[in-house]
Amino acid sequence: MLYAIIEASGKQLWIEPGFFYDLNRIEANPGDSIFFERVLLVKNNEEILVGNPCLSRVKVEATVLRHLRAKKVLVYKMKPKKGTRLKQGHRQDLTRIMINSIHIDNKVVTK
Repeated sequence: MLYAIIEASGKQLWIEPGFFYDLNRIEANPGDSIFFERVLLVKNNEEILVGNPCLSRVKVEATVLRHLRAKKVLVYKMKPKKGTRLKQGHRQDLTRIMINSIHIDNKVVTK
């Protein structure tokens, strides 16, 4: 089993090669290849590498699939007995990425 924990878009994500994930908007075009260098932990079969805080010799390669928007979140504010009501919505811009491989010491490791 191969997985890694990376830090991207202000979040820590458990990732595996061959799966896709939605992150906050990344300024890259669909089809571009990007690398995540803030890798906190890697497990490759029985070998576990833990960074302090990050691993310097590990990178994660991903491909940008598309840009999308999250479901709408409604915010409703009301002040009782005042007649004040405010309804507001928000949709977060997201980027969908596909994890291609994890590079350990410049060796490509896939599933």
